[in-house]
Amino acid sequence: MRCCVCLFHRTLRCPQSKMAAGEGGGRAPCLSFSSPGPLGNVHPSNSAHSSAASNGGSADATVGAQGAAGHSNPQLGPGGSGGAGVAAGTQPSTQNSTPQTAAESATNAGMAAGEMTTSATNMTGTTTPTASPAAAHGTPSSLLSASAPASVLVYREPVYNWQATKSTVKERFAFLFNNEVLSDVHFLVGKGMGVQRIPAHRFVLAVGSAVFDAMFNGGMATTSTEIELPDVEPAAFLALLKFLYSDEVQIGPETVMTTLYTAKKYAVPALEAHCVEFLKKNLRADNAFMLLTQARLFDEPQLASLCLENIDKNTADALAAEGFTDIDLDTLVAVLERDTLGVREVRLFGAAVRWAEAEAQRQQLQPTPENKRRVLGKALALIRFPLMTIEEFAAGPAQSGILTDREVVSLFLHFTVNPKPRVEFIDRPRCCLRGKECSITRFGQVESRWGYSGTSDRIRFSVNRRIFVVGFGLYGSIHGPTDYQVNIQIIHTDSNTVLGQNDTGFSCDGSANTFRVMFKEPVEILPNVNYTACATLKGPDSHYGTKGMRKVTHESPATGTKTCFTFCYAAGNNNGTSVEDGQLPEVIFYT
Repeated sequence: MRCCVCLFHRTLRCPQSKMAAGEGGGRAPCLSFSSPGPLGNVHPSNSAHSSAASNGGSADATVGAQGAAGHSNPQLGPGGSGGAGVAAGTQPSTQNSTPQTAAESATNAGMAAGEMTTSATNMTGTTTPTASPAAAHGTPSSLLSASAPASVLVYREPVYNWQATKSTVKERFAFLFNNEVLSDVHFLVGKGMGVQRIPAHRFVLAVGSAVFDAMFNGGMATTSTEIELPDVEPAAFLALLKFLYSDEVQIGPETVMTTLYTAKKYAVPALEAHCVEFLKKNLRADNAFMLLTQARLFDEPQLASLCLENIDKNTADALAAEGFTDIDLDTLVAVLERDTLGVREVRLFGAAVRWAEAEAQRQQLQPTPENKRRVLGKALALIRFPLMTIEEFAAGPAQSGILTDREVVSLFLHFTVNPKPRVEFIDRPRCCLRGKECSITRFGQVESRWGYSGTSDRIRFSVNRRIFVVGFGLYGSIHGPTDYQVNIQIIHTDSNTVLGQNDTGFSCDGSANTFRVMFKEPVEILPNVNYTACATLKGPDSHYGTKGMRKVTHESPATGTKTCFTFCYAAGNNNGTSVEDGQLPEVIFYT
């Protein structure tokens, strides 16, 4: 699956710097100095490769610094990070018991390694030598290539009483974010050359996360001062820490998915909610499928529901998006199962074929019709081929090779003969409308024996507001369970134009209930325009309605909006249905 971050923020690229990649262009790397942090503190380097505590020489170097110099830097945390330049630059002496200052030891170590040292002025105005890269890592300079990155650590006098300038608890904790001051644990975040060494404070993490609390204080608590997190992105972990230390949210298109993963992993629901809210605000048709996959992966039902609603409203655009072919099979199935997709079935089939081609490639299969059918699996049965026109089916699916010969013949018979044979595919129409389905019944009583001779039952109607008719309720047999063949239509009365129809069938159980017969697509009905509803049934005598009403009003329980139907007799070739009695008892619609 293509990286969700690339799809969400496609144009963003974060190449490694030439220095980190070891591209020196043949020149010796320049030495750089860390700029002072708040109150003169040095911002630590987050590179795991530039810290002495991350290599084998850190422990001895720390001991050497404390034993030879006779004191330690108050800013040093466990493991020597933060003051690592001092510790690593002061080598222990086994030949001479004469104590040296930290500055003298660092100078001697640098000169012994044959490296030039660079001075920086500390907060007191004195000049303090900096350790060479070779000395800082405890590595002879002859083993370092000319293009190796230089890690220059600047010594500064410790700054005391920084707390006095922070008037609130939030400010004091925010100051400690990604700061070596008082740190008692370090995380090696990421993998490969992208690993970053990040300082933290057990107490702050345990207060903000139950996972960290169990990690540091539980029955199987770790005693390690360095914890590797190879499955977490450094930027996402820093965003998590920023939130735990200061309640500040730092997420963007390029980090939101990795931050959501990290917040879930460490059980920080408040940050999860911020990530989900960010995704909601940035949800579009072209990223709806990608976000739907991630929402299902991270178990975010609310986000998944919003993605599905967006796909319903913008089905064609969502299917055309690049990320559609990267979804997994379960997500494809979840979409194809929906009754509310706003697209013709032939386009849905075309999109499924594109997905099958991409999936076959991912599985290193040739994109043959057989392999496409194989990777589609249960998704193929969810494409509603009976909803296509015979022309659409003949030009596309029938020639694709994905369907078997028996399936093709069965569907052609379904399109062309009556009574229609049963097919293995769903023939229930998709309704691209949202909201609650409504219906009205125009008869007050049901009687027996209404016969059929091939003539249509018709009734003319109009409404006071725009609606979409999705089907009719029809009466069934008086002789017990029976199957009927039926053709339903809605005709624009003045122009005699057929606006919607379906040639289908339905089964009844012999009761006086109505049985739903649906159109392939919703039919738009405009206010104060005359339409004719038609139903041509083939089957035994049925029930019929009496005590019909000329006006029927439906009131929405949620909004109180009223939809008023007015019925009139439809002259012409009519099987006898009128306002007072007959068939077509029920209209099913959406507002």
